[in-house]
Amino acid sequence: MDIEQRQSELIDHFVKRASAVSDAAALASVLVEATSHPSLFAFSEILALPNVLQLEATENSAFLDMLRLFAHGTWSDYKSNADRLPQLIPDQILKLKQLTVLTLAETHKVLPYDQLMQELDVTNVRELEDFLINECMYAGIVRGKLDQLRRCFEVQFAAGRDLRPDQLGNMIQTLSNWLSTSESLLVSIQEKIKWADAMSEIDKKHRKDVEEKVEEVKKSIFKKLHTVSRPTSTSEAMRRSALNLVE
Repeated sequence: MDIEQRQSELIDHFVKRASAVSDAAALASVLVEATSHPSLFAFSEILALPNVLQLEATENSAFLDMLRLFAHGTWSDYKSNADRLPQLIPDQILKLKQLTVLTLAETHKVLPYDQLMQELDVTNVRELEDFLINECMYAGIVRGKLDQLRRCFEVQFAAGRDLRPDQLGNMIQTLSNWLSTSESLLVSIQEKIKWADAMSEIDKKHRKDVEEKVEEVKKSIFKKLHTVSRPTSTSEAMRRSALNLVE
């Protein structure tokens, strides 16, 4: 089963579970379970549930902030706001560090080891490489190459995270620019096709004109050769007549 299908099934599972819970404490427990699951990396559908949003301004609002952290934040964000958030269990800490790698890979395809160690609170290169291999690449959320000589991780693929609210406008603009560029490129290609068709027609006409001229030259040469050969035949006839007279 590929990671996208597995994600979809897990999202549906936790959305149904969270939707069916009315008690705030029980809902908080479901959110902890969702953010701890080793194969779930998308949370926007759960975050959009009305009963989850109703946690705002309640005694359990910290669990809503925790879910937002897992949807959009990083390990550094948690450390900066740990006093306002529930204490994370080890599985949540691992998940948040995995999500941190995905966030870094969104904008940079070469991630220096020093940056990764700082963002993930890793103390040495061996520990970092083990984390990238065992917890990220084996999990299927990233693919890439560990470059020990250059001390960096070259990202070849990274799974996408939930869109932050402020990212939607930029994404729409990016897609609009891409659409405009694609339309311009399509017009340019169509013009080149028309130009190629026109040149092909010109080439066909030129070939036809050349063939007609060649045919005219052939006819002209044949006519001249025929005309030159006729005096020779007349002289031969006169010579024979003279011979006959002599005889």
